[in-house]
Amino acid sequence: MKLTQSLPALSLSLLTGLFAAGTQAKTLWSDNSLTALHGKNYEVNYGLSTDDSTRNVLTFEHVSGHTWGDLFMFGDYLKSTDGSAELYGEISPRLSLGKLGNDVAFGPVKDVLLAGQLELGNTDDPDNLLVTGERFVNKLAGVGFDLDAPGFAYLQANLYHRNNEKRADNEQLTLVWGLPFTIGSESFLYDGFIDWASASRDVHASLNFTSQLKWDIGARSGNPKKLYAGVEYVHWNDKFGIKDGTFGIDSNERNINLLLKYHF
Repeated sequence: MKLTQSLPALSLSLLTGLFAAGTQAKTLWSDNSLTALHGKNYEVNYGLSTDDSTRNVLTFEHVSGHTWGDLFMFGDYLKSTDGSAELYGEISPRLSLGKLGNDVAFGPVKDVLLAGQLELGNTDDPDNLLVTGERFVNKLAGVGFDLDAPGFAYLQANLYHRNNEKRADNEQLTLVWGLPFTIGSESFLYDGFIDWASASRDVHASLNFTSQLKWDIGARSGNPKKLYAGVEYVHWNDKFGIKDGTFGIDSNERNINLLLKYHF
């Protein structure tokens, strides 16, 4: 059975499982953070008459583990130096089959999860450049895998079918990782994600490889994993599913952001 055909069943299973688990759910751990970023090489302007290549970004993130699975969500507020703005967020719950008492581990796979995601966008688009329009809600459902990899704090793979509000449905593969390491007495974290989205009748396939290299400066004052400084690098081919060069648009983004991140 194709993932496309099984989307209603996966969504129903996820919702049913979360509802059932919610009656006895406990939070095992949680973390919140705020990140400020600044970059000068953003591609795909919001309008024909604006230069939005330089943007400031404020990101809120929440991640938590529960007796039923895990939850990740974030919200980005982007503001360009030309005055354009974008608000974008994702809510991503995953229902753990392992935590519900099933023996699903095999090879490097520690757990199998039913994965869902909501994408919420509100973007300046005065000239109707984006196929999504100014506002959109996309729904994703699929299956996730937690992987056991030496040295990694976490390594995940999620395969989704995308039910897009303003364009044709497609598929998405998402990889997420966190790799802590030390150099001498200093602590660092290299984390990020890779999103590959397939082509559909109205968008080109796209690949977004975004990672952050962060120095744990909080550890120097006795507060490890609280305050980080570093860089984010975005390597995004055919951003938003716009084939590079379409109507003269450069949609291949190579963007370095300076960042400061605080956990609480």
